[in-house]
Amino acid sequence: MKKVITGNHAVSYAAKLSRAEVIAAYPITPQTEVVEKLSELVASGELKANFINVESEHSAMAACIGASATGARAFTATSSQGLALMHELLHWATGARLPIVMANINRSFGPPWNIWSDQTDSLAQRDTGWMQFYCENNQEILDTIIQAYRISEKVLLPAMVVLDAFYHSHTMEPVDIPDENSIDSFLAPYNPRYSLDVKRPRAFGGLTTPQWYYELRYKIERSMAQALEEIKKAGAAYGRLTGRTYSLIEKYRADDAKDIIIAAGALAETVKDAVDMLRENGKKTGLVRIRAFRPFPSEEIAAALKRAERVAVIDRNISFGCGGIFFQEVKSAVFARRKDTKIYGFIAGLGGRDVSDREIADVVYSMDKKAHTEKINWVGLKR
Repeated sequence: MKKVITGNHAVSYAAKLSRAEVIAAYPITPQTEVVEKLSELVASGELKANFINVESEHSAMAACIGASATGARAFTATSSQGLALMHELLHWATGARLPIVMANINRSFGPPWNIWSDQTDSLAQRDTGWMQFYCENNQEILDTIIQAYRISEKVLLPAMVVLDAFYHSHTMEPVDIPDENSIDSFLAPYNPRYSLDVKRPRAFGGLTTPQWYYELRYKIERSMAQALEEIKKAGAAYGRLTGRTYSLIEKYRADDAKDIIIAAGALAETVKDAVDMLRENGKKTGLVRIRAFRPFPSEEIAAALKRAERVAVIDRNISFGCGGIFFQEVKSAVFARRKDTKIYGFIAGLGGRDVSDREIADVVYSMDKKAHTEKINWVGLKR
């Protein structure tokens, strides 16, 4: 079935197809439509799930943790300040090895008050142990939620599927919605080896001494490394089912490119237009889109850049005092393997500022004019 739907509703239908059993809901712009649609699906009987209205995002994650610990497939969605309020419990979900899936609609942090797109909210959670996936369009949003459950339940780590405020959340696109039977064949019911039984309550000590805490953290890291392969396996299996294959990164006209642009999320679609424009003008330019940010695909990115002479990483986020977050990660991954690649960092589109294909093309031309030495090169800044 094909529907013209928003990215928010693509999330809702994906949670339904994944047969989420517990949905914890707290509204926050621009995420609210996700849980509104899910409430309608539950109320109509189309989705058989427990829908829990909670008083905050912190409580939403607490409800998901409790549900997942009993063996239920749990889902929630949030954005920006709501994600920040969850921060404490994001660590808890990882440490408890619970395969919760959450959609985060990228939105700027305040103050000042801003409800438009900015990746800093999700990237500020990069060290919590959650897998993170950044989607380019509404179809990928639906497909990635479903894959995220399969991957999470394999490696026992939670997953965050990320989409851009308004560029995705409120923009309507045609989306192919698979039938439930085909998704059931792809995503088996969640059946954890260990779970809490509410009918046989027990108390367990929550304190771990230094003798074992260290090993538990090692096992989380080992599972994150395992997830690199599981992401590729799930993307390939999903491709066999639907014809849409996914992996850790996407390359667009990059194999023979001398200049590579690296981007993530909705911005990548505009970069593709800029790449086509540059190619028409004789500039061998390509795109490498980062789809999986945690675990970070260091080997794949280094391989994709092996023929590039220059790399421009365009971040819709900032780590104050250090520059773009994708830039930092790419530079670390590539320099560990080869030190002759020139990599430049650019900041663009914070707070939902539109970034045009012409501005992206100018980023490439700017590398012809001078060697960028600053940690941060600002695109479209009103001085």
